[in-house]
Amino acid sequence: MDIEPGHVEVAQRTFTEADVQTFAEVSRDRGDHHLERDDEGRLLVHGLLTATLATEIGGRFTVLARRMSYQFRRPVYAGETIRCETEFTTVEERSDGRTEVVAEATFTRERDGAVVVTGSFDGVV
Repeated sequence: MDIEPGHVEVAQRTFTEADVQTFAEVSRDRGDHHLERDDEGRLLVHGLLTATLATEIGGRFTVLARRMSYQFRRPVYAGETIRCETEFTTVEERSDGRTEVVAEATFTRERDGAVVVTGSFDGVV
């Protein structure tokens, strides 16, 4: 595995209204706060849709996640670009040839640098 403790990966995405609508259908989370615009005309992105940036990074290394934990700190709206920076803090080879990993992720909004989500995941490769 080409990863060591301290390795950082980045994923970035601009969430669209179509993303929100598709995620609402797939997840069956059709809460009004995701399907109706707020007073400023914005559509709220699902927190777990935002968190898929970390799953993109895990997928790059074929991580089979066992635990994910997120703190949703600020709302994300359709049209906003979010950057997820993930640091692998633990990478340990097991006797069975698999590798245990732990990672910490910070999600920031591009336009103002605000932290919108923090979290971590662990799993096995």
